[in-house]
Formats: sequence, C-alpha cells, structure tokens
Amino acid sequence: MTEMTPAEAQENEANGAFGTATLCGTDLRVKPIDQWRPSYLRALREGDYDTWAAGVLHPDDVATFVELDATFAEINDFTAAAMEATGETPGKSGGRSARSKTTRKR
Repeated sequence: MTEMTPAEAQENEANGAFGTATLCGTDLRVKPIDQWRPSYLRALREGDYDTWAAGVLHPDDVATFVELDATFAEINDFTAAAMEATGETPGKSGGRSARSKTTRKR
C-alpha cells in the first residue's frame, strides 16, 4: 500500500474519492470512513466481513474481496489499512473521552 498523507486523505474524503488498501496482494478501493454507516462497523465487529465489504468497498471490488477468501489476520490488516487510507487511524474513536465530560458540582 502506498502511504497517504493526512492532507491527501482529507482531500479524498472531500471529493468522495475511494482510498485503496491491499488484501492478499490485490488493491481494493474503500469508501472514505465518514461515508461508512454504523451497520457496516457493526458487521465488521461481528465478523460479518462480506456485509462489511458490500457496504464500504467499491461495488466492483466486493466480489474480488469475497473470492480472495482471506484469513482473519489478513482481513484485520486490510481493515486497519483501509481505515488509515481513508483518513482514520485504527482504534481512534469519534466519541468524547471520559475526561472531557463535565463533572457534577458538589
């Protein structure tokens, strides 16, 4: 996979362009992460990779993803690379941290 700068990732997101990530030596196109629906992330967490792929990959790449029949380790590496390629660091959450919440007055 070619490393993408944060500026390039933001530009791709703004233009609706697909990022790319490599699975089993094959480049697949991935939607920008801000276009992923919660159901796609839920499918990913539950190990329903075919549903996840149908939601986030370019329509022409979904069949290729399924045909590659990658291992769990390969898919985990691919999904991390896909998130990074589309502007999101794996493990990064858009939610507020506990420390940023206001505390109750005593």
